[in-house]
Amino acid sequence: MSVAAASLQQQQPRVNQSSLWLRNRNWDLMFITMSVILVPLPYFVYLLLNNVGGIDKDVARNIVNGFVAIAIGGPHMMSTFLRTGFDKEFSSRYPMLIRSSIIIPIVVISLAFLNLNLLLTIFFFWAAMHVLHQVTYIVELYNHKEHKFVRKGSAVSMQARIIDYAVILTCLFPFAALKISSGSFDIGTNDLARVIPEFFQQTWFFLLMSGLFSIALVAFIFKTAQEYRGGYLNVPKTIFIVLTVAVAFTIPSLDNLDTAFQGLNTWHSFQYLAITFYIIKIRQQYGNLEKTAPLVARFSRGKDSRGLFVLSTIMLVGSIGVFAVTYALAHLVTPGIIDVTNPSALANWRFDVAYYTAILSFLWIHYYHDHFLFTNFEALDEGFANNL
Repeated sequence: MSVAAASLQQQQPRVNQSSLWLRNRNWDLMFITMSVILVPLPYFVYLLLNNVGGIDKDVARNIVNGFVAIAIGGPHMMSTFLRTGFDKEFSSRYPMLIRSSIIIPIVVISLAFLNLNLLLTIFFFWAAMHVLHQVTYIVELYNHKEHKFVRKGSAVSMQARIIDYAVILTCLFPFAALKISSGSFDIGTNDLARVIPEFFQQTWFFLLMSGLFSIALVAFIFKTAQEYRGGYLNVPKTIFIVLTVAVAFTIPSLDNLDTAFQGLNTWHSFQYLAITFYIIKIRQQYGNLEKTAPLVARFSRGKDSRGLFVLSTIMLVGSIGVFAVTYALAHLVTPGIIDVTNPSALANWRFDVAYYTAILSFLWIHYYHDHFLFTNFEALDEGFANNL
């Protein structure tokens, strides 16, 4: 590795760091990296409500969940459709993707009533993969700009990409694996260990995930040091990776995972909204947004993105309606595992079923569509070309 790094160091020209930001230094720091300060806020609010306000921990947890969902998580989820379902160009390019999306709410509703723990297990791991997929997408946007616009013809090495991906894709799992291996993995009032195969609820799983992360982390530190000494370190990308790894590694160690992950979700959503609205603005300025997505173009007018946020928030009415209907009817179809004579247990179950049905029906479609959107590394090219 040292020989390869030394050879690479000799080949790479020094980089003008100011040209590596996705938009500009202030925008990247505000929306992509330093917005990390949002991560602890949901957990702090939960602790204040529970320990200082004397509110029951489940009620406090649900208050935080509901606020995050309405304030930022929901708009981020709905903003996906501004680029997919509301865009005729995307719909015509991926017609089966749009049509097959209807399967997702059917699966969510069925699992919500029949096996909520299984639903939450699938949700947790898909959400983790989605968050990490977005991280790798942002990393690739930095790589794409560096390769195509800053150091043209000088590609970021495959070895460097593999190391970056390795540390990103393993950072979330050491503490999660520790909890799974101990046979307890609680999300709210639901213990997901009930549906996780016992094969994984062993010490070897924690040791394996910790070992993989440790190897990736050492390789990342070594690679970063070589890039710094060679003068070709991509500072904006590296800052983003370091903050992401630090946060994602720490979050699963907290006791209340439900609220803890809301902090990561807040940061993730903030990044997503910024990038999505920026892409739409680029389409409006340099593309044909008025023809392919006239409703989106109407809300996108003006210098800022407030109109797009308003449209994304308005779309939450559908999710709120699903929640209200499901909560009102859930007690009529209670599974045998719920003690209907326990008002507290029944109320928590009704809220969880309604909440996750309303959220996951749209959230999983958002995940599904993003698997396609996160392969479009050219989405910012017009912005790159005009900001250099």
